Amino acid sequence: QVQLVESGGGLVQAGGSLRLSCAASGRTLSWNAMGWFRQAPGEEREFVAAVSRSGGLTFYADSLKGRFTISRDNAKNTVFLQMNSLKVEDTAVYYCAAGVNSAAATNSNEWAYWGQGTQVTVSS
Repeated sequence: QVQLVESGGGLVQAGGSLRLSCAASGRTLSWNAMGWFRQAPGEEREFVAAVSRSGGLTFYADSLKGRFTISRDNAKNTVFLQMNSLKVEDTAVYYCAAGVNSAAATNSNEWAYWGQGTQVTVSS
């Protein structure tokens, strides 16, 4: 089994930045893609970004390209999400995900493992 623990969420003003971290434990995930999803109240969970096992390939939701950056440190079994120029509409619970082979998997049903989520609130 895999355990994923997110951290780094919080309250930030519009235009600010946050860096989310997700620490994985339970098994080695260096062979797996890892990703981030988010879910706003009353909305479906949506794909944010994903990174290949080597870190060489990254995928982003079109609307987030240029503002969000995903990266990973396999030695520490950790994946990061750097979020810049945050907007009020970025407010959501952000979830770390693992358990797929392809970082191009944008459907949440394709991912096997999930963290508990971390709240990101962007104020105007």
